[in-house]
Amino acid sequence: MGKIIEFKHVTFQYQEKGPLILDDISFTVERGKMTAIIGHNGSGKSTIAKLMNGLLFPSSGDIVVDGITLTDETVWDIREKIGMVFQNPDNQFVGTTVRDDVAFGMENRGFSRTQMIERIDDSLKLVDMLDYMYTEPHRLSGGQKQRVAIAGLIALRPKVMILDEATVMLDPLGRREIVQTINELRQGEQLSLIMVTHDLEEIIQADHVIVLNEGKLWAEGTPLQILSRGDELGNIGLDIPFVTQLAHQLHAKGIPINEHIFTIEEMMEELWTLHSKT
Repeated sequence: MGKIIEFKHVTFQYQEKGPLILDDISFTVERGKMTAIIGHNGSGKSTIAKLMNGLLFPSSGDIVVDGITLTDETVWDIREKIGMVFQNPDNQFVGTTVRDDVAFGMENRGFSRTQMIERIDDSLKLVDMLDYMYTEPHRLSGGQKQRVAIAGLIALRPKVMILDEATVMLDPLGRREIVQTINELRQGEQLSLIMVTHDLEEIIQADHVIVLNEGKLWAEGTPLQILSRGDELGNIGLDIPFVTQLAHQLHAKGIPINEHIFTIEEMMEELWTLHSKT
């Protein structure tokens, strides 16, 4: 399907003689895929998200989005292709009701009233928030606010959606629900999805994972390839999912169980299969 975003030897520093936040970073994001960018706090992952959307510009190197190289002249064209959801959705709300908030971006883009009404309904339905259309945003739970923020972006039909630590304020169930919802939307709407996170449990559904460490590209691969590097991930400040640690410990004690288990569902299936054989 080709690449939707490409970083070519990108470096970034806030001041000319300041420390490098990103150091010679090169990678591609495939169109229509789910890509996870992970790293400990301060590794540079949120800086990459802001560079993709033109909120920051590289100190050197090139960033290409859907065939357009990021410059002062092209930044607004690129922003029309990319939507972002941040970790605190309260900072993104501008409307007095959920309906008004979803409509805001479309109003700025000059959508017709007929288009807006149709897309508001469709977008809120996709994230299971249609019943809250006339609710004031501040009355919603954290997970509901994130769903509304996502609906506002879906209404604009971006080619790329970036979730920058968007689930960090949610409980584990809320995180799983948001990631599952977004992944379903990606498949239905032909979105390219980028998850920026430090939580390794969130990368399991990704097609491709990019790992950053101290501003450098540390590793790339599938979730299985990345999570298989357990001790190395711990050395750079990333915690392996508990269920994976449990699988490793059981395997090390001689229990015939697959040590490459990343979800509770996989663990339950593995234990049931083991029980059935005994």
